[in-house]
Order: sequence, then C-alpha cells, then structure tokens
Amino acid sequence: MPSLVVLSDEQVSDLLHSLTSKDLDSLRAVLAEALHEYSTGTQEVATCCHNQPMRQVIPSGKGRTLFMPSQTTSSIGIKVVSMQGCPSTSDSDSVSSASRSMSSISLGDSSSIVSTTSSHSSHSHSHSHQPSTQATHFPHHYSAKSSTHRPSSADHEEAITSPPDTHPTGTLTLLTPQGIPYAFLSATTLTAFRTALAATQLFLKRTRVHTIVIFGAGAQAYWHLRLALLARGSEIHHVRIINRTFATAGPLLRTIYTSPLWADLRTSNPKLDFTVLTKEFGEYPRLLKEYVRDADAIFCTVPSTEALFPGNYLTNPEGRRKGRYLSMIGSYQKHMCEVSPEVLRAAVDGTSSKAVRSGGAVVVDSLEACLQEAGEIIQAGLQAHQLVELGELIMIKRAQVKEVEMGGEHDKGLMAWLQSGNVVYKSVGIGIMDVSVGAEIVRLAREKHVGVSIDGF
Repeated sequence: MPSLVVLSDEQVSDLLHSLTSKDLDSLRAVLAEALHEYSTGTQEVATCCHNQPMRQVIPSGKGRTLFMPSQTTSSIGIKVVSMQGCPSTSDSDSVSSASRSMSSISLGDSSSIVSTTSSHSSHSHSHSHQPSTQATHFPHHYSAKSSTHRPSSADHEEAITSPPDTHPTGTLTLLTPQGIPYAFLSATTLTAFRTALAATQLFLKRTRVHTIVIFGAGAQAYWHLRLALLARGSEIHHVRIINRTFATAGPLLRTIYTSPLWADLRTSNPKLDFTVLTKEFGEYPRLLKEYVRDADAIFCTVPSTEALFPGNYLTNPEGRRKGRYLSMIGSYQKHMCEVSPEVLRAAVDGTSSKAVRSGGAVVVDSLEACLQEAGEIIQAGLQAHQLVELGELIMIKRAQVKEVEMGGEHDKGLMAWLQSGNVVYKSVGIGIMDVSVGAEIVRLAREKHVGVSIDGF
C-alpha cells in the first residue's frame, strides 16, 4: 500500500520555485499529454470512462465552493476550492499619499531614483540615468513618475473593474486508479501554477516574444510572468504589468526586484526591464493603448466584470497590423469579462473547418466548460464550431507526424498561425489540469523528500 504524502501550500510553493529546466519540461509534457487525451478522447476510449465531468458549485457563505473531479490514466482526483468574497478596499483607504504618486514605475538603473525607496537602496547601481517625462524603462531598478490623476467619467471606458476580492483556498486529493488515496495537498499555489502552465503552452510556440503585457498583479500574474521568463527570458525585453492601483502591484514588483528566487530571471537578460502602469498615472489612457498595441503577448489574470481595455485597440486596422498571443484566465462566470467580445468575434471572423486549421478560432481549455461558464465566449455569442481545444493543438508536432505517416501533408498554415498569427486563448480551469500537474508535484516531493509521508494509510 503506498504511503500518503501530505503537502502544505508552503511546501508546494517551495517545490515549484526549485524546479529545474528538466522538471519544468516534465511538468509541461505531463499537462500537454493529459489535455491532448482529454480533447482527442484517447483516454476515454482506453478506459471506457468519462474523465472530466463538469465541476459542481455550491453557495458557501458570501462566496462559492467548487468541486472539481477528474481522472487521468494514472490518477483519480478531486479539487475542492472555496472562493469567499470580502468588500474591496477603496483606493483612498488602501493607498498612501506616497504610493499614490508612484503610479507608473519601471525597473531601471537610476540610483538617484531608487533611493526614493529606502528598502531597495542597497540594490542601486553606481551609474544613473535621467528619467524622461514618460514611463521610460531602465534595466534593473525602479523609476517613478509622480501623478495625482484620479479616474474621471472620461476614463470609464478604460476602467479596470472587478467583483469583491476573493481568496481561493482549497485542497487536492489524489487516488490511485484502484481508489487508494496517495496524496493530499494544498491547492492554492497549485491552482495558479497549473493555470499559468497551460496558458504558456502556446506562448512557447510564438516566434516573437519581445514585449509581454500582464493585467493584474496577484498569484496568477506572478506565475504567468515567472513561467514566461523561465521559458523565454533571453528573448523578452519588456515586461509591462497593468493594474488598478500601485498598492496592490507594489508587492509583486518588490518581489521581482528583491527576492533571491528571482535573481537569475531579472539579471539573465541585460535588455529586460519591468514596468508597472496603474490608473492613478495621468498618462494611463495613452500608455494603455500603446502597451496593448506593442505587445507580442498579453496575459489577462483579473476577475473583471468589464473589458480591461477597449476592443478597438486590437480590432481596428492599426491594431491588426501585427499578430499577438492573447490569454484570458481571470474571469470564470457568465457575467465576467476581461476582453471585449468584439476582439473574440474578430478572431473567429469567417471561421470554417479550414479556417480553424490555419487560424480563425478561439482556443479554449474545455469546449463544454467555456460554452457554459466563460463570459467572453458567451457575450461574444460564439458557437462550438468557432472554438478549438488547447489539447487538439498542444501536441501539434505529433499530429503532423501522424498525418504525414498516413500519406497526407501537414497544414503549414496552422503552424504559421500558432507562431505568428492572432491567437486568442480562454480558460476557465478544469480538474484534469490539477490532477495531472498535482501528481507530478507529488512525484517530485517524493524524490526530494518534501512533505509528510504517512505509511499504511
């Protein structure tokens, strides 16, 4: 009988921060295989069972509790996540007068500016640069632009709004195919990590990733940024974090700048710089448009009820001049929306079976779940034939090899779309992600002797 491994959230986090390149490749491959089996039905045929039922939601206090069962070829599992709401703190209460002025900041070399934050003064460099009047980027330290701009009615169309703050907590229980429990672990960090791991799968296929934009500054933003840099850090020049307030974005930036866990990532590329843009900055509307248009990849991680930026930034002729990867994982209910429906409708314009193979479709983690739960999909009025599951594309090389072996020619248009076209990805999260990634984390925990092991359970 296998021992039962118990992992706290801190232990899961420590394991994920200690991943080697080999470990990360293994996790990506395991998740890709699970999603491929889910989307192509190969697992269902092999095991004669449905491996991914829809999650069940039960009202709980001021929030909701989600029950997410799933099965892979090697594990059965269920994640239970409670999302309890609490009133959002107003900007006037949560942002000090000092932090209100630091509304558009970037990491750069200017020692004269970094001294404005005493906790970071030891990291300043001997040479300095004069800041410009814009949110100019300097490698490796803070530069700040003062502004007392407050959102007005004119800013409404570009408002970043979200429901009351939620604090997802929960657990993942894993069992063998025979029903014997072998692991019990916290699902808090695991959820953020596995979501980012899935969202960066197609990001890895992109030809150009010089500039990335991340909306949000929470755990999801943290792991999306970390995995993007681990995978393509040598190619990324600009990281632009867009958030409602500096009060909530500051901790992420401080972690990037000061934590030893980020030392290799922030110094591995001399061209890499980090910028935080918030609505408190007077130039926010102009810079928001500029950042979205310039981005090679955009990661949206905000539980928003309104679009994070006007859709025409990407749908008018200027916005369509370049291809980009757009990922949306923050909204998870019908009324929620991170990206304007017009962006999704533009992505599927003229969709046919041929168009799906060469672009013209929205990529989703689960067709069934997104049609029922994804606000962007529902509000855009998209139909099943306009969507394609990530699992159908994630193993594209394998599919191409099989097609050639059968006497066909793989579709070069499909690969060109994934590499440089406009690719839109929407995820609401499915249990198979948790089970497949969770099982791999438990394997690493056993190898590294992390966690509590209970024999004879």
